[in-house]
Amino acid sequence: MLNTSLLHPEILQILATSGHHSLVLIADGNYPAATKRGVNAHVVSLQVMPDVPTVAEVFQAILGTIQIDGVQTMGVDREDSYASATPGDPPVWSTYRNLLRDAKNSCVLEPIAKWDFYKAVDSPDHILTIQTADTQPWANLLLSIGCRTFESNH
Repeated sequence: MLNTSLLHPEILQILATSGHHSLVLIADGNYPAATKRGVNAHVVSLQVMPDVPTVAEVFQAILGTIQIDGVQTMGVDREDSYASATPGDPPVWSTYRNLLRDAKNSCVLEPIAKWDFYKAVDSPDHILTIQTADTQPWANLLLSIGCRTFESNH
């Protein structure tokens, strides 16, 4: 039995074949995963029912499995019609910060504007999108995989 909380065979296989600087997107349930992705990205849908699973739950499993060197989230675009529902930082961002702290990972959550986020995902380094059923706004995370050699630094 694996000694990790992440047990999904396809996700583990893709992560095992990735490398330093590869990008993993953990997408919320509203993210257009079929069209907003890199040319090398596999899409794994985990949507069971609304909020099962959430981005935070998948993020926690990923943090316990691979080294993460960067964490970007889709920043709230104040011009977006949905932005008024989120006057400050989306509440889920504090959950992500707590997960990073609990994992003893020194990465800082870096919000990038919505359209810049889509551009960042459209990269040949994007290897995996994990589509969740998370209904929270602005919940998407783009992770940059690090090196095992330096895992004590992050």
